[in-house]
Amino acid sequence: MGARNDGILLAGRLLLASALLPAAIGRALNPSGFALTLAATGMPYPNAVATASVVIGLFGPLLLALGLLPRLVGLGLAVHAVVAGLLLHRFWEFSGAVARVEQELFLAQLGLAAGFVLYAVTGPGGWSWQGWWRRGEWEAGGRARGSEPARAPAAPAAKAPRKRAAAPRNPRPAKAAA
Repeated sequence: MGARNDGILLAGRLLLASALLPAAIGRALNPSGFALTLAATGMPYPNAVATASVVIGLFGPLLLALGLLPRLVGLGLAVHAVVAGLLLHRFWEFSGAVARVEQELFLAQLGLAAGFVLYAVTGPGGWSWQGWWRRGEWEAGGRARGSEPARAPAAPAAKAPRKRAAAPRNPRPAKAAA
């Protein structure tokens, strides 16, 4: 059962990475054009934002496909997808067929963000760099993959010797001196 889940997680990681790479490669081949697009939306510092987007768009899917740093990569790519959707697909500014197309593209960005959040929560699975690394840790410790360390059965606790009850100190209250 675990191998099937690992295969499904690998397929999901590869599909998510393949959804990002074409746009990231296009932006990397023409970063100044992408910066001009961002500048047209009113983005401050469009060159810096375009550079950051290209770096995230290229290295994020590679880390995703390899299964490295799943929480950081998943949440970072989710934020990137939402921000890119908000900046590039402003369907509320259009009307008619253009608005419908931009809305679909915006919702696709939100769907990608949801996939990245799910990746951050579920992790990369066993068929990833992280799974390989953890498998080596478990096998080095002499344990089977996915199991907890075996615990020795607890020895019965030795009975503590009984303490004698202390004799009452003074059963009668002391009289006050007059």
